[in-house]
Amino acid sequence: MLLPAKDEVARLLELYRAWERMMLAAPADHGARGNFEDTGYTLCVLMGKRCAREAVQAAERYVSATSARRRKRAGYGPPVGAFPGHSDGLAVSPAT
Repeated sequence: MLLPAKDEVARLLELYRAWERMMLAAPADHGARGNFEDTGYTLCVLMGKRCAREAVQAAERYVSATSARRRKRAGYGPPVGAFPGHSDGLAVSPAT
């Protein structure tokens, strides 16, 4: 299965969120609503989903999973604060 470019998906997610904020700030702005819907449709096509909300969720999972795999391959540990109550960045067991 072909997957979309992660950078393009991340860019569209940022654009989608920006148009969403603009549309919510000015609901009567038909241009903002149109751009918001167009960006949502593009995410639907890229992510193979029928609804924009599902496409956004799938895109967020795709972008974050790809980033996590890259960190793991590069030899980085879990991000700082990955375990609740531990913000020092030291590796700890999830059981602690």
